[in-house]
Amino acid sequence: METFKSRVWVLGDDIDTDIIIPTDYLALKTIDDMKQYAFSPLRPELAGQIKEGDVIVAGKNFGCGSSREQAPEIIKALHIKCVIAKSFARIFFRNAINNGLLLIENPFIHDAVTEGQEIEVCVNHYIKCNGKEYPIASLPQNLLDILQAGGLVAAMRKRNGLEPLE
Repeated sequence: METFKSRVWVLGDDIDTDIIIPTDYLALKTIDDMKQYAFSPLRPELAGQIKEGDVIVAGKNFGCGSSREQAPEIIKALHIKCVIAKSFARIFFRNAINNGLLLIENPFIHDAVTEGQEIEVCVNHYIKCNGKEYPIASLPQNLLDILQAGGLVAAMRKRNGLEPLE
């Protein structure tokens, strides 16, 4: 199982898809064009400060609101390693997995971590924070296969013996 260490960005409860990517920017041509505006209603500087491999830790109900697929796509385009939250909106959870974005539900990390801190994640096993190990629920193998392939389309192409997408 994959283990990684990452710097943390802390967000609160009810981070909806309009905060992740405001409607005004959905008219831009590409996800790359949109990603600089991620989280701008909440923290306009955040998208520019995120580095590859960072982790977002949030409160409850992350990804609530509309079912726009651009929200998890933009988080993935920012090269966020995963989002850890107390809970996720159901449609966002599935859209994220289908786009190859790892989500981890944990009720304790948000209250234990501070922004900028480094945590260690062992997928399907634990999160280490402040010298303490927090167990996490395992994702089923079919969801891990989708994540490892980079998303649902790539996983289905692989399963059906088709060439990888370029």
